[in-house]
Amino acid sequence: MSALALNDAAFAVLFGSALGLGVCLLVSLAPRWGAVSLSQRIGPYLRDITDPQGITPSSPSAGQIGELWNAFKSRFARLAGGDLSLVRRLRQAGKPVDTTAFRGRQLVWSVGGLFFGAALVVLLVLSGRGSVSLGAVPILAAFAGFFACDFMLTRAANARVARIEEEVPTVLEFLALCLAAGEGILDSLRRVGNAGAGDFSAEIRTVVVSVGTGSSLSESLARLSRSLEIPATSRAIDQLISAIDRGAPLAQVLHAQALDSREQAKRSLIERAGKKEIQMLVPLVFLILPLSVLFAVFPGIFMLRLGIG
Repeated sequence: MSALALNDAAFAVLFGSALGLGVCLLVSLAPRWGAVSLSQRIGPYLRDITDPQGITPSSPSAGQIGELWNAFKSRFARLAGGDLSLVRRLRQAGKPVDTTAFRGRQLVWSVGGLFFGAALVVLLVLSGRGSVSLGAVPILAAFAGFFACDFMLTRAANARVARIEEEVPTVLEFLALCLAAGEGILDSLRRVGNAGAGDFSAEIRTVVVSVGTGSSLSESLARLSRSLEIPATSRAIDQLISAIDRGAPLAQVLHAQALDSREQAKRSLIERAGKKEIQMLVPLVFLILPLSVLFAVFPGIFMLRLGIG
């Protein structure tokens, strides 16, 4: 494909996009599309039944676009799949467990990457740097947007899990101290939840709220363990539930679990230090060592080329 044909294609994409946007704006202003529907006319009088939150589309076209977007988002969520892993990461990241909404966000990132790649291709072609291989740039940008959204969720989930694992020993010791002072387990959980400002304290506050709304304490704790799926918290919560059911001394159980969590944190820290030590060898072996050899050998090679010595 010649450069002239690429320039013509780039101008066609640019002017065609502008024309399509203008046509869509004109159609949205047409009387058939801009008229207020019957549901919108009677909606304010039935808001307590039809729209409790007062969220009413501003125009019929906006409502139709919203319905089409929701349908497309649901279909994209079914095609993407992997809901179990996604639900686990959403729970660990502390986000609302709505896989369809997250897939819709991924779809937005993919479409944004597609348009960004297309705009980049048009700019490169107009600047005279076009080639046939640039046709893969929009597709690659769309995939990059899709995986970037997923990577950000995974990173947020891992960061929150790390923060919770660091808070577990302190929270357990605080609970044991409250229990040793004579408070009940629910009052101790409420005190820890109100005094703490971390992620695990926020999860404990949800447990207290759940108990206040009628759920049993064991059921609420088990739900917390299933939602987080963190080994340190799961072990501590399982031991706490067993102690509550069997009537064992809770303070001693929590002290033992706090000590176990601190030992596990030490082992994890040693493992991370070992991995970082290995990672530090990469620049040493591939950057610093070759440069040192080059600086040691190059003067001798240079002297041999000059015939000196």
